[in-house]
Amino acid sequence: MQSITVDAVVTNLDTVLNFTAAYLEEADCPLETMIQISIVVEELFVNIANYAYPPYHTQAGTEAVATITGEVDGDPLGITLQFIDGGVPYNPLEKPDPDITLPAEARAIGGLGIYLVKKMVDTIQYEYREGKNMLTIRKKFATPRRS
Repeated sequence: MQSITVDAVVTNLDTVLNFTAAYLEEADCPLETMIQISIVVEELFVNIANYAYPPYHTQAGTEAVATITGEVDGDPLGITLQFIDGGVPYNPLEKPDPDITLPAEARAIGGLGIYLVKKMVDTIQYEYREGKNMLTIRKKFATPRRS
């Protein structure tokens, strides 16, 4: 298992994406799966950066950081990523999926990103434990790049 902890600011997105990409390349993840995981990582990290630590919610002494852990394992092979933050408790899985049959201008704002995440991963779970939001996703690899 590998992990990275960064300040929860959008300017650290490239650092998080590079961490994930290097880890996936080392595991010989297929390119199509790497692209999907990158989209998922971007959506989840940017949500943490933009919404987990609003200034009016941050408690004294609380660092606005995000930790991403990753582990490649299983049969079939896949990656499990966990996004951890100490921000405002929020379970994005409780939000109803947007009605994508409506035209864009008729839809309520918000929710499309987490909807995409749910569609791109095999499993997604949320828990709030010990003052931390923990969102865990699992994505199985397609056929490896090398035989």
